[in-house]
Amino acid sequence: MLKRSFELLIVFAAAPLLLALLAGTAIGTLLFLGRPLFFRQARPGLHGRIFHIYKFRTMTNERNEKGELLPDADRVTRFGSFLRSSSLDELPSLINVLKGDLALVGPRPLLPEYLPLYSPEQARRHLIRPGLTGWAQVNGRNSLRWDDKLAMDVWYVNNRSIGLDAKILWLTLLKVLRREGISQEGHATMSPFRGPGS
Repeated sequence: MLKRSFELLIVFAAAPLLLALLAGTAIGTLLFLGRPLFFRQARPGLHGRIFHIYKFRTMTNERNEKGELLPDADRVTRFGSFLRSSSLDELPSLINVLKGDLALVGPRPLLPEYLPLYSPEQARRHLIRPGLTGWAQVNGRNSLRWDDKLAMDVWYVNNRSIGLDAKILWLTLLKVLRREGISQEGHATMSPFRGPGS
């Protein structure tokens, strides 16, 4: 309850700035990518329960001659890359924070198809609500190996506190300003998770 109150206090205190950024990013997305503005995707939350996360769209819907979507790296536009590197594409996820699907800080929600691939230890990341940012995001983000990233998620589950959350939020701001760890070499974000040892 204390963590939830702390998060809502931060969101409401920053509301004027966040609303201005949301409006500006929405206009930019409309101009450079058109409609739809938002990208909606299923993600596992607390205890693996599925919810839908919202982001600004960063990719086109270009397809090959077979009607299949092109690889992510081929569909991310220059404006989309800017949104990703600045983390502005994540702003609509604040809706998920207000709804209670997401925390501000916690293990990042990954893809549902990864659920059966986690080791029992890695699966402990789902014992708490996922977050917009987390310990792994301020310690390498997408430049980390999967095993290292998931180990950091579990470390956070074991050591979480309001003080640690405040530290992570501050470090996240610094990382965003420096645009560090945005993608793994050769990938739009990072390679798919294949199970322990990835």
